[in-house]
Amino acid sequence: MFSTAKVLPAWPSIPVFIPHRVRRKFRAARSKVHSRQTPTSSITALETSFDPADTLRSLRNHQWSFYDGQYVFLAIIGIFSLSVIEEPGPFLKTIIATLLMASLIIPITRQFFLPFLPVIAWLVLFYSCKFIPGDYRPPIWVRVLPTLENILYGANLSNILSAHKHAVLDVLAWLPYGITHFGAPVVVSAIMFVFGPPGTVPTFARAFGYMNVAGVIIQLLFPCSPPWYENLYGLAPANYSIPGSPAGLARIDKLFGIELYTSTFTASPLVFGAFPSLHAGNSVIEALFMSHVFPRLRPLFVLYALWLWWATMYLSHHYAVDLVGGALLAAIAFFFAKANFLPRLQKDKEFRWDYDYVELGETYDGVAYGMSNLYQEFQQPTADSDEWTIGSSSSFSSGTRSPSMGARSPVDDSQNLWEGDTLASHSDHERT
Repeated sequence: MFSTAKVLPAWPSIPVFIPHRVRRKFRAARSKVHSRQTPTSSITALETSFDPADTLRSLRNHQWSFYDGQYVFLAIIGIFSLSVIEEPGPFLKTIIATLLMASLIIPITRQFFLPFLPVIAWLVLFYSCKFIPGDYRPPIWVRVLPTLENILYGANLSNILSAHKHAVLDVLAWLPYGITHFGAPVVVSAIMFVFGPPGTVPTFARAFGYMNVAGVIIQLLFPCSPPWYENLYGLAPANYSIPGSPAGLARIDKLFGIELYTSTFTASPLVFGAFPSLHAGNSVIEALFMSHVFPRLRPLFVLYALWLWWATMYLSHHYAVDLVGGALLAAIAFFFAKANFLPRLQKDKEFRWDYDYVELGETYDGVAYGMSNLYQEFQQPTADSDEWTIGSSSSFSSGTRSPSMGARSPVDDSQNLWEGDTLASHSDHERT
C-alpha cells in the first residue's frame, strides 16, 4: 500500500558566462525603459491617451506652414486611388477609410499612423494601378532602357549576369529579392527605434513612403519594359494587356514546388514599372538610414544593397540603369530628410532612452556645440503644442533653456514625447 517516492534527478545546470559590462548595460537599459523618473522619459515615452479632445486641442494650437500641404497631396492620392479601385467595393472602402481617419483622431494610434501615412499612400496607389484603364496611360517604352544600358555600360548587364544560371545562384538571388526586401523595412524600423535617436523611425517612414510614392508616379508616367519582356518578346511594342512575369523567380517556385511568385508577379498591378527600381531604392534608403545610426557597420549595409542589386539583374527584373534611378531617388529622399528632419546621432548615447535632447539636421559651423536645431517629438497637447507639421517653429513652455548649451530639454515627465506623432518629428525645435 505504500511505495517509496521517486525523486527525479535534476538536470545539470550549464553555466552561462555573461561579461559584467554587458550585464551592466542591460540592467541600465531595462531600468530606463521601466522607470518614469529619468530625465529622458518625457522624450522617449509613448502617448497613451484615448481622448480625441487631445487631438482637437493640438489642432487648435497648431501653427500651420507650407509643409502642411503634404496632407493635401496625400489626400489627393487617397481619393484618386479609392475612386479607381474596383475591388473591394464601396462599402468596404468606406470602412477602411473611416478606420484610418479614426486612427488619426485617437492620440494613442495617431502617433503610429500619422508618420505612416506616406507608406499607406504608396501601398494604396500601387494597388490601384491595376484598375487604371490602358486608354488613359501613356505608351510603353520598350527600347529606351536597353539602349541606355548599351550606351552607358556598353552591354546589357542583366543579360550577362543571368546568362549562367544555377540552383545555388537562384537561392542566393531569391533571399534578398523575394524575402528580405519585404521584411527589411519592419526590421530596420524596429532596430532604429531601440538604438537610434528619438524621431529617427518617423523620419525614415516618411522618407521611405514619399520615395516609393515618387517611384510609382514615375513608373505610371514613364512606363518601361523590364529585361524579362525583352527575353520573351524581343523589342516588339508592348501593351497593357500583357501579364507580368516572375522571370527568374519562376525557378524558385519550381525548386520549392509552389506557385507563390508566379501567381503574384503575373497579376502585378504595375507590370511595366521597371524604371526606377524600387527594390534598389528601398535597399539604398535602408542602408543610408542604418549607416546613419550605425556608422561603423556601413560596409555591411553597402554589401546588402549590392547583393540585392545583383539579384534584381540576375533574376531579369531590372536593368542596371533602373538600379541607378532607384538609388538616386533614395539618395534624394535621405539627404533631404537628413538636412532638415533627421535627428543627429550622439556618440555617447547607446539607446533611445539615453537621449535627453535631440538635434536636427546637418551640423552648422559657428554654432556652439553644433546645436542649431533642437527637437522635442511628441507632447500631450498643452497650451503651445504644435505637433502636426514639419518645419514649424513653435515654442514650448515645458522646455527649459540650458545656459551652457543654449537648448531646451524636457523636464516634466508628465508630458509624453514620442516621434510618431509629428509629420517630421521636429515641429517643436528652434533654428538659431
